[in-house]
Amino acid sequence: MVKVIGVKFKTSGRIYYFDPLELDFHTGDGVIVETSRGIEFGDVTCDPKDVEETEIVAPLKPVVRIATDEDWRMRDEYAAKEPEAFALCEQKILEHNLDMKLVNAEYIFNGSKVVFYFTADERVDFRELVKDLAYSLRTRIELRQIGVRDEAKMLGGLGPCGRSVCCNAFLDDFRPVSIKMAKEQNLSLSPTKISGLCGRLMCCLQYEQNVYDSMKKVMPKIGKEINTIDGVGIVVENNAITEKTKVKLTMEDGTIDIREYPYTHLSPVGEPLPKTALESRESGSADILVKTGKGESAPRKMPRQENRPSKQEPEKISAEMKEKQNPKPEPKEGKKQKPQPKPKGKNEASKPAEQNRNNPKKDKFQLNGKPQNSAGDKPKDSSRPAMKKPDNPGQNAERQEQKGETAVKKNNRRRNRNRKNRPNRSQATPEQG
Repeated sequence: MVKVIGVKFKTSGRIYYFDPLELDFHTGDGVIVETSRGIEFGDVTCDPKDVEETEIVAPLKPVVRIATDEDWRMRDEYAAKEPEAFALCEQKILEHNLDMKLVNAEYIFNGSKVVFYFTADERVDFRELVKDLAYSLRTRIELRQIGVRDEAKMLGGLGPCGRSVCCNAFLDDFRPVSIKMAKEQNLSLSPTKISGLCGRLMCCLQYEQNVYDSMKKVMPKIGKEINTIDGVGIVVENNAITEKTKVKLTMEDGTIDIREYPYTHLSPVGEPLPKTALESRESGSADILVKTGKGESAPRKMPRQENRPSKQEPEKISAEMKEKQNPKPEPKEGKKQKPQPKPKGKNEASKPAEQNRNNPKKDKFQLNGKPQNSAGDKPKDSSRPAMKKPDNPGQNAERQEQKGETAVKKNNRRRNRNRKNRPNRSQATPEQG
């Protein structure tokens, strides 16, 4: 174990450990320490404590001294000059026509150096810019290129949740965030909804990832068969927040139900159900989602054991639902097949109309006591020859072609006869001329 104190600087929310030596420090005190950038002024964030050696980045540097009143005055004085240095640097960037965006300007607490932070898409040659700034400010100049996430951390702002961005508020360091986290949490994959002010994935995606990873190991896999209190079904969806699983069940009457159970009430196929599932079955607290053709209905709670209907009643209800969804067509009385009428003889035609008064259909076709048959009741005439069935369309086409050929031949013969019977003008007699 090593005794350390935590120190936080202005430009970063990360906490660095230093050796307090024999000095007595408290949270909020100012301290002068030596870093890679030189002598800096830092704020103590925690009282001296013991930590493991694995948490320390070697070598552990000691504290120089406790900040005095002169150090606090000097720090505030140079902090007031930072806006002026920022405006001067922006002006020089425009003069040199450099493709870079200035983010912040920071003075070291004793004014020995000025650090400018900027972002750029590509590498920038700022050697001439450094010369102009050093000549104007009369101090050492350092230009440091940072990323878009560091820019959001320095400038701050409001996130989609309405609060200050996490990196500027309390995060001490950036942690890796991937699109896989959004998929496992069933979030929208639209870039506008899962991206922060910096344009990268939001840091808050990794806050609950440990819970989703642990629940994924415990809950059943999607598409796997599982044993429930209502029988064996297939896992459709897992909800890590409510810790419930939706299972697709095929009932005895053939209907399909989607029911939601706590994952602790399920067991692999072939193994007995846990005691919690049996207790919930007795109390009747299972939520059911019935899947119909129009979609899923809202969850409803099963009644208690006292008012629970028998097993036959849900089957009747499901059968009635089937009949409502797919009603059977009822036979129409007006479209009954009529019996084929028999040919009437002389005896039947001579019967009086009074015998047919009971049949209203026959009364319509009777006039002056003489029966008149309708078009549908005419007897078939056996003397007429039977109608020939039409030939195939191919045979009809061949016959039409043959008829056309014979007609052409007849016309040619007539023309030849007429030509032979005509008198020749060259052999005409003088009387005719």
